[in-house]
Amino acid sequence: MMLRWLRAPGIIRRLFPDFVWRYNSGEKKVYLTFDDGPIPESTMWTLDLLKEKGIRATFFCVGDNVRKYPNLYQKIVDDGHAVGNHTHNHLRGWYNNTQKYVENVILASEFIDSKLFRPPYGLIKRSQAKYLQTDYKIIMWDVLSGDYRQDISPERCYRDVLEKVRPGSILLFHNHLKSEKNMRYTIPRLIDELHAQGYEFGVCH
Repeated sequence: MMLRWLRAPGIIRRLFPDFVWRYNSGEKKVYLTFDDGPIPESTMWTLDLLKEKGIRATFFCVGDNVRKYPNLYQKIVDDGHAVGNHTHNHLRGWYNNTQKYVENVILASEFIDSKLFRPPYGLIKRSQAKYLQTDYKIIMWDVLSGDYRQDISPERCYRDVLEKVRPGSILLFHNHLKSEKNMRYTIPRLIDELHAQGYEFGVCH
């Protein structure tokens, strides 16, 4: 599974060339993204930090979480961040038929106003992608932080991400309880270090 790699191998990217893995504009810019929210325990902290640092990010939201926390979702939007659809129930595409998967994305769209989509776990069938690409741009990632991993330290998480960043990188972090320790340690340090290296931060589009 690609989730074991910090960066998806080239062969996987070539299988899905229409997905956005990285923005190759030539600008020294990176794109912070957060999956799985919004949840009060993590998303609010993330929003406060981003406001403090003066940067915008992209939040790929689970529809059912938006249903439960509509005010938190609205704060993401009001703060100027981009949002994307991450299905309604965080479904794994490989383990669900195309009709069920697409219907779950459509259900999420009742709560999430966006034409950006990221498949949970990065797992999506060609048939699902073909259908969704009529309405959505599918955004993957260039660097997977591994913040959800319990077998690495926060410092290791930070160093691993910093080592892989390059111009145009889409960086994937999470807004859920499992990632709290590593994410909270890594994000502020990463922002400061990348700013020091001359990077700007953008939102997915």
